[in-house]
Amino acid sequence: MRVLDSHLHLWDPELLRYEWLEGPLAYAFAGLELDHARVELTDQESAVFVQADCVEEQYLDEVRWVDGLAEELGISAIVAGARLDRGAATISHLDALTGFARVAGVRHLLQSEPDGFAASGAFIAGARGLAERGLSFDACVRGARQLADVDALARAVPDLRVVLDHLGKPGVGTASAPLKPSALWLGGIDALAQHPLVHCKLSGLPAEAGGDWSAEQMAPFLDAAVEAFGAERLMWGSDWPVSVIGPAEADDPHAPADGSPSYQYSGRSRWAGAVVDWARDRGHDVEAIMWGTAARFYGIG
Repeated sequence: MRVLDSHLHLWDPELLRYEWLEGPLAYAFAGLELDHARVELTDQESAVFVQADCVEEQYLDEVRWVDGLAEELGISAIVAGARLDRGAATISHLDALTGFARVAGVRHLLQSEPDGFAASGAFIAGARGLAERGLSFDACVRGARQLADVDALARAVPDLRVVLDHLGKPGVGTASAPLKPSALWLGGIDALAQHPLVHCKLSGLPAEAGGDWSAEQMAPFLDAAVEAFGAERLMWGSDWPVSVIGPAEADDPHAPADGSPSYQYSGRSRWAGAVVDWARDRGHDVEAIMWGTAARFYGIG
């Protein structure tokens, strides 16, 4: 089986500055760490690096760093950090990004922006600059209300290729207290799926469960995504290492004595296996979900 991870993070606090890192994530996650987290039972593995929210003035430095590691680590494409609301500064930044062959798209984190931000004139202008340069947009939002912002963006810039990160971060509960998909979230992804250039990543749900999740718990959300988008517009992503933090695994010799969240060494493979098993059980196109859709979306040969 081939696996193209559509959502992989790397960071090194010794090289770049990240204001959000804390707890088990406040360490370097790069070459050695990724080598110990390879997806099990794969014939071929590659990945799309997605910007890790370093400080804005280091966005290009992050691209240079990851581009230098790409051959060694199997990084086929880069989704760079960008602010799309900076007017002429946005356009200058996008032009700089086009100088890197691996840069296929950008992400301006919307989850921390106010509702309606992605429909603002300044943001739409930046998004049009993306589309004009053949770059895609990773939309990372939280909850049903911000899904409406992505819908507005897709309507305003219909030729922009957009992928919804982490299914829009719906509330999923935990393995012992699962939540069902809400009507608002279901309506939001159904609306997004009406736009033919909008895709969706099957990623990030383990993080929404605080690392305490089960395959059965996640199945209704995956079912809703494939009903809306079809397998041909779904792509698997690990969201590593963000989505592998949670209760310590049973055989972890380094488990915190106080029961605090820990790095789950098998978490990346476990999420891949859960999505593959779900797709096979439902008769969906595993090759498309685990490789083909992301390769086509990000222009990976």
